[in-house]
Amino acid sequence: MDFDEFTGAVTHRLELSGTGEAVRATRATLMTLGRRIPVDNAEDLAASLPMEVKWYLTGAPAEHGTRFDWNDFLDEVAAIENVDRATAAYHARVIVDLVRTLVPESDFQQLRGLLPEAEDDENWGSLFEVVDAGGWEKWGDA
Repeated sequence: MDFDEFTGAVTHRLELSGTGEAVRATRATLMTLGRRIPVDNAEDLAASLPMEVKWYLTGAPAEHGTRFDWNDFLDEVAAIENVDRATAAYHARVIVDLVRTLVPESDFQQLRGLLPEAEDDENWGSLFEVVDAGGWEKWGDA
C-alpha cells in the first residue's frame, strides 16, 4: 500500500472530507504512539507502512519510550489533530486497525504487549477496540 492508498483508506474509514484531514489524523495518532513505544518497536511496526507514514512513528522529534497513560495519549492526539477527545479516540482506533492490516502479526502483538491494560475502562486496551471487534469492516457493520 502506498501513501495515497493509505490516506485514501483513512479518509474513507473515518469519513473525512479530504486528504489533509486524513494526514493530520494519521500524524497525530502515529507520532504520539511513536513517542510512547521504544524506538526499536516503532521501527519494526513502521517497516511495513508507506515511507511517508513510517516517519510519523520513527522520526518524531520527541524521545521514544516516554511513559504516559491513555488519557495523556488522547489529550495529545486531540491537540495535534485539533479535535475533541472522543473524535481523537475514534480516529486513533480506526488508524491502529488499518496499521494492523499492514504489519506482521508479531509486530502488532508486540505493540499490544508494550501498552498496559488497567482494570478500569480508561486504559490502553481501548486503543484496540476496533481490532478486537474483528476489524473496521466488521466493527462498522455493528
